[in-house]
Amino acid sequence: MIKLAIIGLGSMGKNHYRVASLLDSVEIVALCDAINTDEYSEPFFSDIDSMLCECEIDAAIIAVPTFLHKEIALKCIAANIDIFVEKPVASNLEDALLIQQKALEAGVKSCVGHVERFNPVVQALKEELQDKEIYTVSITRVGPFPPRIADVGVLTDLSVHDIDLMRFITHRDIQEQAIFKSRKIHNHYEDNAVLSFRLEDDIVAEILTNWLTPFKKRTIEVACKDSYFEADLITQNLTEYSNFHINNSYVTRGCHIKKDEPLLKEIEAFVEYLKSNNRGSLASIEDSIVTLEVALES
Repeated sequence: MIKLAIIGLGSMGKNHYRVASLLDSVEIVALCDAINTDEYSEPFFSDIDSMLCECEIDAAIIAVPTFLHKEIALKCIAANIDIFVEKPVASNLEDALLIQQKALEAGVKSCVGHVERFNPVVQALKEELQDKEIYTVSITRVGPFPPRIADVGVLTDLSVHDIDLMRFITHRDIQEQAIFKSRKIHNHYEDNAVLSFRLEDDIVAEILTNWLTPFKKRTIEVACKDSYFEADLITQNLTEYSNFHINNSYVTRGCHIKKDEPLLKEIEAFVEYLKSNNRGSLASIEDSIVTLEVALES
């Protein structure tokens, strides 16, 4: 039984609490947040030092605001607690590299919560692309502005998902990039961006992201040598178009997807990683650093 603490019980932290509560192999032994807004049966702490002093903890999920990631992660590492840090791993590269260094020195297992890797449609698309020659990748992640986001812009909050997904589904690294951004409605940060990339093997990719669209849209489109894939991350539907002809006809195939909750699959993978050292599809701190480099270089 893994003794788990959840640190940060905002919107994402509460989702982690709900999902972790479903797992038989996990015992939630501590919850920590500056403010307790709900009734919990587990021990609740308003500061991490008291929690670390009073509780025996194997692993912690860190879901506090990004600017607090370094402080909380380093305290957990110093206590020899394995960590799951919500994306991005830190607010800046210096903090991210320090967390990575300290985790390696302490021999602490670590991963970063890039939950879209565990979306069943992403997993299916990744499998479909294994033997394909990829030409282009186009990712759209747009929607209305979430008032809860005050400490980062759309690049750090949204595009980090898709920079990571772009590398995850193609198995290719970034060679060139160009990012264009603007601020239209947010008080301090960019809320509109287009990111362009050239990956290894001359794969061209683009990411469109904003908080200006009145509805949510999450799609990945991939053009290959002999087929074209369209994935909807919200409905978890994947369609392949192939057998193209000169008269613009083609064959459409709806790929079979076993739909599931991505966060549940991600936390199950974290538990498996803690037990077996098999990281599986979990993002590493190194993965998050690569993604953060792109988002912050803009």
